[in-house]
Formats: sequence, C-alpha cells, structure tokens
Amino acid sequence: MFRIAICDDEVLFTEELKELLCGYMTEKGFVFEIDTYSSGEALIKLGIEIVQYKVLFLDINMTKINGIMTAEKIRKISREIIIVFVTAYVDYSLEGYRLDVVRYLLKGNANFQSNVNECMDAIIDKMNYSVTSKDLLLQAAKRIVQKDGMEKLNIRAISKECGISVGTVYNYFPSKADLIFAMVEDFWKNVFHSQTYDIRDNISFPELFGRVYQSLFQNIKQFQQEFLSQMVELTGEEKRKGKNIEEIYFKHIKEGFLRGLEVDDKVKEGIFDENFTKEKFLSFVFSQMMWMLKNGQENSSFFQEVLKRILDE
Repeated sequence: MFRIAICDDEVLFTEELKELLCGYMTEKGFVFEIDTYSSGEALIKLGIEIVQYKVLFLDINMTKINGIMTAEKIRKISREIIIVFVTAYVDYSLEGYRLDVVRYLLKGNANFQSNVNECMDAIIDKMNYSVTSKDLLLQAAKRIVQKDGMEKLNIRAISKECGISVGTVYNYFPSKADLIFAMVEDFWKNVFHSQTYDIRDNISFPELFGRVYQSLFQNIKQFQQEFLSQMVELTGEEKRKGKNIEEIYFKHIKEGFLRGLEVDDKVKEGIFDENFTKEKFLSFVFSQMMWMLKNGQENSSFFQEVLKRILDE
C-alpha cells in the first residue's frame, strides 16, 4: 500500500492536490491511500504512526506550527519519509536542503498539474533506487536468520545472499550493529502498522488496549528469539543506542494510549483529578501491559474488563 499524506490548512487547495494525486496514482496502477491533515499539530500527534506514509506534501505557511517546524519534528522520527514542501513562496531553499526535502510545489502555478506529475515521477524513481535497495538487504538478512540463525548473520553473508559486493552492503550498514538496529526498527514498524493504532474508528480505550496488546504479543516472541541474544554481544554504547530506539517506540505507545483515552466518550466524567491523573493511570496501564507480555499472557480480556469497569459510566 502506497500511503500519502497532505498537510495544509487551505481546504480547497488540499482537495485540489488530493484529486491530482489520485489521478496520477490511479493512472500508474498503484494501490494507494491519501490522508489529509489541516495542521502541523495534527500531523505531529501521530507520533511514530507517521512512518506509515511514504510521501508527505507539507504546506510551509501554516499557522501555529508551520511546515518547517513540522518537518523538523518528523525528521526526529524518520529520515525515510519523502517530504515535498508546498508554498506560495520560493525562498526556503536552505531549510529544504537541511530537512532533505525532494521538491517544492508552488501554489498558484499555471502548470501545477504537470508539476505534481513531474514531482511524483521523481519520487517514484528515488524510491526505486534507494528505499527498495535497503529493503532488499533487510529481507535478505531475515532469510539468513530464518535459515541459519541470528549467529550466522553478518555483512559478508548478506553480500553473498544478494550477489553484491561487501562494500555495497557497508554503504547501508557500516557494521553488524547497524544492521541489527535496522532490523529492530523494522520489527517495531511492523508492530506499529497503521490499523493497530487507528483511533478514528471510535473504539473504546479498553478495545484500543486489546488491539495494541495483541499486536505486541504476536511479534514479541520473534523479537526475543532473533534479537535479544545478539544484544548481549553489543558494546555498551551500542546497547544504549538500542535502548534509545526501544524507548522511542515505548514513548509513542504511551502517547497513543493518551490519545485513545481522550477521545473515548464512554469514560466517566470527572474520573481524573490531582490524585488520580491520566498520566499516573496510563503509567499503571503500561506497566501492567509489560508485565503481562513478560509473563507470556496471551489473552488480555480480563485486564480489558478491569479497564472497562474503572473507566466506563
């Protein structure tokens, strides 16, 4: 699925751009989805879920949080999302270079449709050249692990599996530690697929917890089998880097829980106060979830019922 996001506070322009992109993607035969956001704040609130998008069309001149500030936040999460700045002005070349922006689209341009098509052509070429190549190396690494075990995974084994030079693999993964980190991050991205954390279908907080828990439970055994034994061999600095990656995703789980709690209209009014805060409640929920996962508890229905009885009117 090729997912695109448009973030612009001008409704009419957003609809125009979406229509042009739909026409392009349909003509090229892509299976795609296009989501729209009316502010940088709305986009930033997605947290790690932003990685579901391959391409982001981002208006620079938005109120409160502008496009440049939004792009800075996104780049702290992912360097792989392709960003296109949309603007009524042209004097942003330095910011675009710093934030790895691939194109500018100028609003009001008489050739806007052809500019959009040319922009998408360039993006498709760029993705086929770089993103797919890295993905192929990760897929090869997974095949090696499945066939021979994690202890046989190294840069030379991947080069042999793919029929390419060792130097080519080093261009993407300078060390085995970098390769392991990439596989760990790929694992977490699979856990954080868009449907798991989509709260737009108005599910209750206990239902959201169950959805998140099942996604984590189904993937955690793979993580333990494939990665934990290798983490022991890493240096102290490398272990800290791996821990930092984990903490980033844990942080986004908590943020997702908070958003789910805030939109659940079944939560009792006035349930939270200075002694029973949302933050303390969610800390308890997260700790309980980790304890259940650590102990291999497959079914979360009892704890979901506990949450329901605490929260529901």
